[in-house]
Amino acid sequence: MRADRLLSLLLLLQNQGKMSSRELAEKLEVSERTIFRDMEALSAAGIPVYAERGSGGGWSLTEGYRTRLTGMKAEEIATLLIANDSALLSDLGMSSEYDSAFQKLLAASPASMRKETERVRQRIHIDGAGWHRSAEQLPHLPLVQEAVWEERKMRIRYRRDDRIAERIIHPLGLVAKGSIWYAVAEAEGEMRTYRISRLLEAELSEEHFTRPATFDLAGYWEQSLKEFTAKLPRYPAKIKIREPEFHRFSRERFAKVRNPSEADNGWVETDTEFNTLESAIGILLGYGSSVYVLAPEELRSGLIAVTKGILELYDNKGNKEL
Repeated sequence: MRADRLLSLLLLLQNQGKMSSRELAEKLEVSERTIFRDMEALSAAGIPVYAERGSGGGWSLTEGYRTRLTGMKAEEIATLLIANDSALLSDLGMSSEYDSAFQKLLAASPASMRKETERVRQRIHIDGAGWHRSAEQLPHLPLVQEAVWEERKMRIRYRRDDRIAERIIHPLGLVAKGSIWYAVAEAEGEMRTYRISRLLEAELSEEHFTRPATFDLAGYWEQSLKEFTAKLPRYPAKIKIREPEFHRFSRERFAKVRNPSEADNGWVETDTEFNTLESAIGILLGYGSSVYVLAPEELRSGLIAVTKGILELYDNKGNKEL
């Protein structure tokens, strides 16, 4: 509805500051022509919105203008509740603050909205920890968090492969990947990522640093994940797998299915990208006689060798030493 879009437009300008027509159009998934019409509607309604022309121009609200109209719907409030990861907030020491803020938001909402939110809460609960939540110790997380908030330098000692390294870093942000915490920091003129659980020592400096004006934490993390994935080792293979097992195989974390064929006589032929030869053998063994390797030959030979070793182990002559 247009009223909802106008409210979203107003809140974007209030929260983000000056934005171009293109940026607003992308955010709201409309055309730039629609943004111009909406701006005219806001202006006609008495909202102090104005345009600055030029390369650095855009739409802005008059400085100091704030609207108290949030127009939040029950569904929007419910998404805040559902999105809450209590474990991660607990790591940051913020779980009680979240609960308090949410209760204040509900208290300021109409009774019908509170009822609908409670209805959602009683029907949907998302546990983002997974079955094997990391038991990593995070004694230095609060200190890193403080350095991020206050833009203060840190001296850290951390475990890097089989050696200990020491750095002076400028912590720019914290990222939780699943239940694993990382610090994104600038060190020696480069952007780097440190796993918090690998910090052996952390010391907060009294010296502050200047945060790069163009740094975007979410954008950096997305790009670093792409670069990390691109550097992973690749081991290509061609296999056949029984159709009933294909769906499970296609969801393997360390095997990427490419160009699967239509099922032929109960078998699906597919190119598959593993990380390494050893990883491919380990994964394929889990499918027993439901998978057949067409290529490469070393993968076939590796599976045969492991299978023979298993048979020998369970043979009466082969298990006397157990």
